Amino acid sequence: MPAADPESLRIVIIGGGLAGLSSACVLAARGYRVTLLDKNEWVGGKAAVHTADGYRFDMGPTILTLPSVLKRVFSEAGKELSDYIDMVPLDPQWRCFFEGSASASGATSENTLLDLVANTESMKKNIAELTGTPTSGDGYERFMRMSEQLHGVSDRFFFWRSVGGLADTMDVGGAFSAAVLKDVLSLRMGRSVASVVRSYVPDARVAQMMDHFTQYVGSSPYNSPAVLCSIAHMQTDEGIWYPIGGTRAIPEALCKLAQELGVEVRTGTDVMRITTLDQRVTGVATTSGEEIACDAVVSNCDAVRTYGELLKDTSQSKRFQRTNNYEPACSGVVLYLGLDRRYEQLLHHNFVFSKDPEGEFDYIYKRGEPAPDPSAYVCAPSISDPDVAPDGGEALYILVHTPYLRPGHDWKKMLPEYREVIFDKLERTAGMTGIRDAIVHESSLTPEGIHNRYRVLNGAIYGLASHGKYVGAFKPANRRKDLTGLYLAGGAAHPGPGMPMVMMSGWIAADSLDQDAQAGKIKGSSRRPGPAR
Repeated sequence: MPAADPESLRIVIIGGGLAGLSSACVLAARGYRVTLLDKNEWVGGKAAVHTADGYRFDMGPTILTLPSVLKRVFSEAGKELSDYIDMVPLDPQWRCFFEGSASASGATSENTLLDLVANTESMKKNIAELTGTPTSGDGYERFMRMSEQLHGVSDRFFFWRSVGGLADTMDVGGAFSAAVLKDVLSLRMGRSVASVVRSYVPDARVAQMMDHFTQYVGSSPYNSPAVLCSIAHMQTDEGIWYPIGGTRAIPEALCKLAQELGVEVRTGTDVMRITTLDQRVTGVATTSGEEIACDAVVSNCDAVRTYGELLKDTSQSKRFQRTNNYEPACSGVVLYLGLDRRYEQLLHHNFVFSKDPEGEFDYIYKRGEPAPDPSAYVCAPSISDPDVAPDGGEALYILVHTPYLRPGHDWKKMLPEYREVIFDKLERTAGMTGIRDAIVHESSLTPEGIHNRYRVLNGAIYGLASHGKYVGAFKPANRRKDLTGLYLAGGAAHPGPGMPMVMMSGWIAADSLDQDAQAGKIKGSSRRPGPAR
């Protein structure tokens, strides 16, 4: 079939999260007519902002890694990222706080801390100072070499293309060679992140820190496949960055680029259904009764909810739900605290760790209950951006992972009690004494709020869990083979959650659509002049 002219094709993107915005920019840069619809009055999805009483909070993601992904989106339009966003590197990347514990003799060990830095040699020294022996530091160095190798395999077989399972990773356009087999074996399939980490590092504290590279995907390191150990090298290689103005600056920059490229951005437009005919996408219908014809759809809505709600009662929906049993990733409680003081022991990014990580993950993922001794991620951005708070104050962001919504969870009743558990943990482990008295402004977001605000599955912040030691890393493919003209993007699609990964998913969805249009698989049946209204 002849290739379609991009200008003759109308594309609708459902959802203006980071993935949807990335898709919009890539498709518009390649000449397609693009309309982006979002039910909210803003674009950016979870990358929203909350301001109150002189404080500014990033509401969702706060850690930007792999800036090369964002740069690639801008390069599609021949633009430089630096012309749109001012970013500063953060090193140390994290500060980790560990709680001391009582021994059988009744003695109590002191709390300790460990800074994660990008340079491996410096990191070895930090670990040796913490543990009093070079063993774990040497193990960390070996682990990072292994992580780099896994990162390389991921780049060759997993990233930048639509993948929905192991067979897709092997589809590299050639014979299954010995080199390919070697790479596949290196993925350590059948092993978990936690088991691989502990085979390199005996110190429990260092291992717990390394486990938390998987916090970007909201899954238990005891159940996640070892290939996710590659995240460690991805982060330390390209660094952690802070966009001045907060991570909200990223969707603002993407939206600016999209509009410069001619994308029609429509907020306050809630899509109710994707319309189809003869196994093809024909358009979308909104809750206001508007029908928008198009030739292809990129859904930045949760993959499971796309099939269960936007394609409800179709054969594709029934088949998807019958053949897939995806588990939501964890949810979380987020506290936004405007403080009248700063805690000088905090860096920009901090982890305050539980004493029993395996027990903590058991509560969250197996029992479906909030952990009684949780780990907390604490972001204190005033060290990098004083404008987030009044002089001498702090705009503290606290995230504690919780189970995704289960029957009987009522966070209106659960939050007040769990808030006290969190504050006690911060005081006890990170020395944040008097935090309750320092609060000038307080807001929160619970799993119920996340579920309703962002239309994710059961309040899961990170989309779908990466559980399963063999296939846990696989998410629904971006290119849908069951419905011509449908593409998925976002944390519940390949390659998964986290800011760089969702932006990559947006690029992949756009690139897959473009490939199909060039191959003549998208016919362009809805050709009408003017915007898609």
